[in-house]
Amino acid sequence: MQSVLLCVLPSFSIITNLYYSCIVFIFSWLSPTWLSWNKYSEGMLRNLEKSILKICRIAHRGFYVDIGPVVGHADKIWTISLNTDSPNTPLVLLHGLGAGVALWCLNLDSFAGNRPVYAIDLLGFGRSSRSTFSTDSVEAEKQMVRAIEEWRKEMNLKQFILLGHSMGGFVAASFAISHPGYVKHLILADPWGFPERPENNKEVPLWIRSVTYVLQPFNPLAGIRVAGPFGAWFINTLRPDISKKYSVALKDANLIPQYIYQCNSQNPSGETAFHSMMSGFGWAKNPMVKRIDKLEINVPITLIYGSRSWIDHSAANIIRDKRINSYFKSQVITGAGHHIHADKPEMFNQVVQEACNYTDNRKSNKAIMPS
Repeated sequence: MQSVLLCVLPSFSIITNLYYSCIVFIFSWLSPTWLSWNKYSEGMLRNLEKSILKICRIAHRGFYVDIGPVVGHADKIWTISLNTDSPNTPLVLLHGLGAGVALWCLNLDSFAGNRPVYAIDLLGFGRSSRSTFSTDSVEAEKQMVRAIEEWRKEMNLKQFILLGHSMGGFVAASFAISHPGYVKHLILADPWGFPERPENNKEVPLWIRSVTYVLQPFNPLAGIRVAGPFGAWFINTLRPDISKKYSVALKDANLIPQYIYQCNSQNPSGETAFHSMMSGFGWAKNPMVKRIDKLEINVPITLIYGSRSWIDHSAANIIRDKRINSYFKSQVITGAGHHIHADKPEMFNQVVQEACNYTDNRKSNKAIMPS
């Protein structure tokens, strides 16, 4: 069984996963009013984001983009931008489940050194609107994509490089398939939802399958909200290494679990959309490998995996086989887990820079095969 925190935190032991999941299950039944004791604060989330992003040397600007009635009546996307005067191809960043713009803090300076960079809180996450998504997996995915398209229109971005991590990679690929004319390069960082779910689960012990079945109705990050005012402590206790990832750059690495808590102690609207799209935690109901061949051949793909990630790497060979006439480059970063952008930021930044430079240097829309 995959961890309920895997898209926010790297993988940990299956016993811990089950223990954490049982806590979620028990408290959800014993305390039906648990939401009333959460400690979400819009002001605190804003200040935490500001404190984390102080490590960036390149100035950034934060603002809301009104995208209209995409899911709710008046949805807004929280956006940060850097180096917008650069003439090079812009880079747009989409985070994973339960994350937000501040978790790119180890990457922004590198990315924005020679191009415009835009990072957004996906609709239903972080500081963006918390509207109610469809419970249908296909429609929920389309709503995510429509939100990005409306944001693109409001930002007047004609073409850009699109980088998505984990769930953000799934959404980025779906956007590129639907709107290929705007995506000059698709960069997938340890993307969720690409391989098909294995049909044979007999190698998984019965008791694990049973607990997975029982917990299926619950949102993946419900435990953070169940913990209420102890949410940040709970995250840090379960995964003390989450703070260590950022400790080299941040004087107070405890800002990270506090930020994750504030991002996820709100109404879990985007998380509920993810729950609708998932088949078990680790797979999508509509896996991307079944339709990646629909992406126009002139859209390059760079796929980046962490060698220690729980994500199934098998999608790399499938994509290569389905896009034999297109640019496709796959790279595994040694020693990195699921959060490759935080585990090995220098190596990750270099791979992304190479993909971006390739895009800038293309002389035509004709696909060029990687050497």
